Amino acid sequence: MARKASLSGFPEWLPQERLVELHVLDVLRRTFELHGFANIETRAVETVGQLLRKGEIDKEVYALSRLQAEEGEGPAKQDPNQLALHFDLTVPFARYVVENAGHLAFPFRRYQIQKVWRGERPQEGRAREFTQADIDVVGDGELPFRYDVELALVIAEALGALPIPDFRIRVNNRKLAEGFYRGIGLEDTAGVLRSIDKLEKVGADRVAELLQEELGATPEQASLALKLASIRTEDESFVDQVRALGVTSELLDTGLEELRQVIAEAARRAPGRVIADLSIARGLDYYTGTVYETVLVGHEQLGSICSGGRYDSLATKGSRSFPGVGLSIGVTRLVMRILSQEFAEASRSVPTAVLVTLADDDSWSAAQDVAAALRGRGIAVEVAAKAEKFGKQIKYADRRGIPFVWFTSDDGTHEVKDIRSGDQVQADPAVWTPPAEDLLPQVSARG
Repeated sequence: MARKASLSGFPEWLPQERLVELHVLDVLRRTFELHGFANIETRAVETVGQLLRKGEIDKEVYALSRLQAEEGEGPAKQDPNQLALHFDLTVPFARYVVENAGHLAFPFRRYQIQKVWRGERPQEGRAREFTQADIDVVGDGELPFRYDVELALVIAEALGALPIPDFRIRVNNRKLAEGFYRGIGLEDTAGVLRSIDKLEKVGADRVAELLQEELGATPEQASLALKLASIRTEDESFVDQVRALGVTSELLDTGLEELRQVIAEAARRAPGRVIADLSIARGLDYYTGTVYETVLVGHEQLGSICSGGRYDSLATKGSRSFPGVGLSIGVTRLVMRILSQEFAEASRSVPTAVLVTLADDDSWSAAQDVAAALRGRGIAVEVAAKAEKFGKQIKYADRRGIPFVWFTSDDGTHEVKDIRSGDQVQADPAVWTPPAEDLLPQVSARG
């Protein structure tokens, strides 16, 4: 990862690094499908009006235009029908649900792994082009709360199968927070949430100042809001800690019970990995209940690697509403950290397991027969391009990271050599198979 990208914010991986990324994607895909999530892919572009309808910052959106605009076309930012690259997968998914509602079975469980584009300042963990992996469950009219619990467990399982450090899924509930704020007399709950969301960046003292200066909170109200945000537990004890603050409201009670259900089940199935953290606010206004953020232990400065929450009205169609709950994993952010910290490595940089050598140039066609027999049983094979000395052909395989070299004698017999150990044995292309760990490149955690 010491290489400097020729275009800042648009990472490109070397083959061995790409294998690590593919391993991450395969693990996520396999885990999501084991839990019954169907895969979809949406188009890379949406209209500017569609992308900005939830109040996102327009500076982050990459608008598309032809090099030579047609006569009469105005600037992109003045045209809501101008096309732009999507900056996340949630907005395109909301449109997809609305447009295809008549063809989907609800609750609809989907996962989506695609590139997204965002015009922000490139830095570690933040790129302008990156891959996200999202899972959501969307209902028609209503969506049982149990899905909020299930998604936390699915993500804990998926991340737990990756070659990454330990992690914490930090969970809060917007109903809990908003009910508490109203209970202490702060009616601008969205403003309070935005201030609390800055807690880790600016500290408690500055947040207290913001609450008083911008929202008119009293010192006592600011103190109570910060006391709520300081509560973190791995079990249901957060309920008693909130109650001890002496605030009551029906919305607060609902949020407490919903968060209790998430933490109670997580403590049973993913102990220590899902915690109640009442400082988690999630600044986006469309979250209405459970909210999630995930950090790597010891790497908190990287920011959240997976976040999301419950949204009750992200998508609507006439009188129909499609509530949902979902999470998004920043795959590129994860892979950057895996590679920069060498948490994992690939066993080789190419899929090829066997190089079939040439004794002379006339043997190339026969070598292709051997390769076809091996490929027919799922073994990745290359055939040497030139009949060089065997030593040179072996060096080529070594340089490429190919573990086995195949030789065919004049009498039609075959031998295969493991160039790492030097072992060479007779082999039949119709039945020989490399050890399971050599069939495909393996990605394994270091240390």
